[in-house]
Amino acid sequence: MTDRVYRYRPDVLSELLRHGLMPASHTPPELVRNYVRDLYKYEIRALRERYLRQEFPKAEYWTRVDNLRRQYPVLALLPRQMIE
Repeated sequence: MTDRVYRYRPDVLSELLRHGLMPASHTPPELVRNYVRDLYKYEIRALRERYLRQEFPKAEYWTRVDNLRRQYPVLALLPRQMIE
């Protein structure tokens, strides 16, 4: 356990809140990023399963993948870039 205090950037906190996440000041950014990555992986797998069940045509698949990716801009950041 660490006593370190992290100050997350306001824009990062806003993006995390979109996914229902609000890290505490003692939550390491590595843990936050890993959680967001796992959430993204879950959603991308679910999207692929929907495609395989033919819930939408192949022509829509990559557009949906891109739209999903755009919902996770914090994944483009390194953990150290998430804090001030």
